[in-house]
Amino acid sequence: MGDAALTRALALHCMQVTGGFQIGVDDNLPRPDGSLLLISPSEPMFWPHFSQSSEYMDKAPDPLDRWSRRIGDKLARDFGAVALYPFGGPPYQPFYTWALRTGRAWASPTGFLVHDMGGLFISYRMALQVPWQSNVSKSARPCESCAKPCATACPVDAFASGYNGAACKAHLHSPTGQDCMTKGCAARRACPVGQGNRLAAQAAFHMEDFL
Repeated sequence: MGDAALTRALALHCMQVTGGFQIGVDDNLPRPDGSLLLISPSEPMFWPHFSQSSEYMDKAPDPLDRWSRRIGDKLARDFGAVALYPFGGPPYQPFYTWALRTGRAWASPTGFLVHDMGGLFISYRMALQVPWQSNVSKSARPCESCAKPCATACPVDAFASGYNGAACKAHLHSPTGQDCMTKGCAARRACPVGQGNRLAAQAAFHMEDFL
């Protein structure tokens, strides 16, 4: 078992490794060694795949979380790994901190994570602590050479000073907020990295969940 086999297994579920780091004894993780790999959807292929799942079709609450746990737990068994999730708390796992540590995600001008491939639409469905030294890599922060359109794209200027969640949600509940509700957050869509990879139906699903 190793990186290549895991990549193939993830591809069956339209998922991919989007960062990782080597685990040290001071990390206070279930495994004292190996690597922690962050797992994300492969977009735009992911949504058509997930929307045919039993979890999505049964109309019960939290379909994406239930799907993620089913897939993640099986991957953990198959690869001798430990699966960790960004839901199910409190306490919650420090996915934001882990993402920064990978060297492939950074704080954007909005404060949201920006990823070298996923842009502002990066999301992590699980982390896998695998028992091998993964061939993880780092990349350059895309914001350094960017005009930063995300900082001014919000129709209600919710990122002018930190993040004004109340203004954001009030806008989404209003008639003028339907563009964000059906296509996704305008600030996230403004990021040129990975632009257009997230399908409108997937964005609408996440916006409904956010509200």
